[in-house]
Amino acid sequence: MIRFRSKGWAWIALSAALLIGVAARLLIGRDPSTGNWLFGVPEPGIISLRLGAVKSGMAAGAALGLSGLLLQALLRNPLASPFILGLSAGAGLGATIAAWLPFAAAGTAAMFLGPDALLPGTIGAVGVLFVVFVLGRRGGVLDPLTLVLAGTVVASMCGAITLLLQSMMPPTSRGELWSWFMGQVPELPRAIPWWNTVVILVLVLLMALWKSRNLDLASAGDEEAESLGVAVAPLRIQMFVGAGALAAASVALCGPVAFIGFMAPHLARALLGGLHGALVPASAVAGAAILVWSDAIRQGIDFGSGRLPIGVLTALVGGPVFLLMLRSARLRRGDWSC
Repeated sequence: MIRFRSKGWAWIALSAALLIGVAARLLIGRDPSTGNWLFGVPEPGIISLRLGAVKSGMAAGAALGLSGLLLQALLRNPLASPFILGLSAGAGLGATIAAWLPFAAAGTAAMFLGPDALLPGTIGAVGVLFVVFVLGRRGGVLDPLTLVLAGTVVASMCGAITLLLQSMMPPTSRGELWSWFMGQVPELPRAIPWWNTVVILVLVLLMALWKSRNLDLASAGDEEAESLGVAVAPLRIQMFVGAGALAAASVALCGPVAFIGFMAPHLARALLGGLHGALVPASAVAGAAILVWSDAIRQGIDFGSGRLPIGVLTALVGGPVFLLMLRSARLRRGDWSC
């Protein structure tokens, strides 16, 4: 992608992409009786549902985009993202355990996938990040490909345990869990998960902007950053916890959604360069735009038994992009700035 010479034009492009995606989600749909496309302003009840989906997509997409940027900066790994490193799977496992424990203890399946999913989801996400961080080191140094392999294996294990716990729950609860596990953009988002996501997003966004110069220096290497007065260890802990909380909040709101946190920072970096003062808000805007556009597109993909799950669509798009990045000569050289 060609980088804009003027950052103003880059911001206009990002903002336009988001606004057009919002308009597409609000104004384009299908007639449920005929399946024909409908264009224009729908009835008030339908427009309120679509507004709810836009709110959910913007909040979760922005959280995932910022989470991916923090991970890529602090791990100095262009392949890092909440989904690829297993944070989303860890958050999903934490939330599923919270839903399963009441059933295991008392035989009643309480649903902890809304307001109560944030704390267990954050614990699961940060715990998985710690495990992947330890496993991804070779000779005391983080190795990008080893980190990705460790994240893939840990994510697969978390997904398997999640499915095992779901299979042990009653069918009535299992259906809702499965729908959430495939990813969804709720048209009627529950207030507490949505506000949790927005509040955490704003707090981490402000913290990342405050530390943006330190993030620039940390991206160059620990020794260089520490020689210039950056305390890398505390910075890494702060940003890791922030990235984990963002991933957990998005999972509590929309379930595990693949590759948004991977694609959004690369899109922002291609448009605006590598300085985090611009990348931090741009990654959030790019993530919101990608998820809103994905939700708008999937409205027209119907297999007869329902619309394509949002997590499947983002994986079908993000997977090939990830493989191209993996094979690129730029990545093999270790130069991943756009």
